[in-house]
Amino acid sequence: LTSETINVNFTPVISFTKRVLIEDYTGTWCGWCPRVSHGIELVKTATDNAIVVAIHRGSTNPSSSGYDPYNYDATTLENLIGLEGYPTAMLNRMTSWNYPEPNNVSQVVALTAGVTPKVGLAMTSTVSGGNINLQVKTKFGKNYTDVKLVVYVLENGLIFNQTNYTDYYGGVDVITNFSHEHVLRASLTNLLGDSFTNSESVYDSEVTKTFNIPVPSNVNNVNNIEFVAFVIGADNKAINVRKSVPGDSQTFEILD
Repeated sequence: LTSETINVNFTPVISFTKRVLIEDYTGTWCGWCPRVSHGIELVKTATDNAIVVAIHRGSTNPSSSGYDPYNYDATTLENLIGLEGYPTAMLNRMTSWNYPEPNNVSQVVALTAGVTPKVGLAMTSTVSGGNINLQVKTKFGKNYTDVKLVVYVLENGLIFNQTNYTDYYGGVDVITNFSHEHVLRASLTNLLGDSFTNSESVYDSEVTKTFNIPVPSNVNNVNNIEFVAFVIGADNKAINVRKSVPGDSQTFEILD
């Protein structure tokens, strides 16, 4: 009787709660855009793990038919995704949400399931005296190369009329006093992300990025601010995403 020794090489990983990013390219002037807004409402009833960013585009001239008071210059993002028109909704930055979006809620929800991400995020923030102090912590559950962090400031509850060519919202031509949610007001990083070093993005590493800035001048109500942070890979796809509001002190959502 002989015995053998078998060596098993085990590579440890850390998994985190999985969320999906929706970047909605939209405009108050865009008559077909309420279709995506309705789709987002349906997603929110189906899952708590979808994070929405509304990227408004349009003219800054109030006399223009394409005027949007919340216009944000996202040209670099539009070039990245090859945007052809509005509305356009992207999942995890690089995947198109299939038309018609309200009929394809399951496509979004499916991206909150399956293989768990090996990147987690946690934010701590205060907004006081017209200033934002935000700490974004990223924890890596395995080794990564060429990963980047994106951090947004959003605002909710912005009231402005919405042009409507759809049957949604009663089918009215203009939805008066429409509440625009999750509107992108500022990016605290490059829109395409700020790079982590390869020495930072290794197993069990925690990296803290601190942002001390004035509240963006385009924010109407500091009480309606929210923050969104996500990590993207070399393929520009979001690996994981999380949102927070001022006063949060989040911990990493590590899965057993």
